[in-house]
Amino acid sequence: MRRPIIAGNWKMYKDVNEAVELANSIKRAAFDMDNVDIVICPPFTDLSDIGEMLVESAIGLGAQNCFWEKEGAFTGEVSATMLKSVGCQYVIIGHSERRGYFGETDGTVNRKLRAAVDNDLIPIMCVGETLEEREADKTPDVVRTQVTQGLKGFDEDHLGQMVIAYEPVWAIGTGRTATPEQAQEVHVMIRDLIRELYSGSFAESKRILYGGSVKPENAGELMKQEDIDGGLIGGASLKADSFVDIIKTTSRVYEGR
Repeated sequence: MRRPIIAGNWKMYKDVNEAVELANSIKRAAFDMDNVDIVICPPFTDLSDIGEMLVESAIGLGAQNCFWEKEGAFTGEVSATMLKSVGCQYVIIGHSERRGYFGETDGTVNRKLRAAVDNDLIPIMCVGETLEEREADKTPDVVRTQVTQGLKGFDEDHLGQMVIAYEPVWAIGTGRTATPEQAQEVHVMIRDLIRELYSGSFAESKRILYGGSVKPENAGELMKQEDIDGGLIGGASLKADSFVDIIKTTSRVYEGR
């Protein structure tokens, strides 16, 4: 059975003091959750302080982005080696907000993925369609292109711990959520594509998360789906109670499988 992951993407929220308070609250409330991998992804400015806090914790630290070069004249960018130096184990790559606001492409996702795996960071590669693409029945084509181009040039050895997050753009921060059946359908599609690109055993081992307005109220039904292996949580990760509720719900679901 694939071990689930609940990852919190704090986006551009929480200064250092707020971040430390939130991380401490999550750490205290989730200390006994031993069948779920927990990851928090604060803003860059919080990573060093949170990294020190989590040294002896089972909670993983992730960044929300990285650049593909090790160093250089790239004002405003942060490298994978820098992330490692402050304790990061994970990095989110290709989030729809990066694609939509900052011009990320499948090509830049591919280059960032290379930087992450070369520096032993676990990438959480995001894919997903817009509302217009879904309504035009383009979801399969969009997801196939994003996955195929994102993983271009990688073999199974490179991608051992890689995580994929399916985030329908139309369900991020809108209050709308894909139904469990809609989410499961795309997760199956992604797993089948990984099987086509690599192997059956690799596809079965790959963890695929759902992201898009996951809340304590809908987490249970989403996590019951066979091919949903956890969640990339946005707004609900900004409060310890709601984030921990999702973790506990996921734990209960997987105990019952």
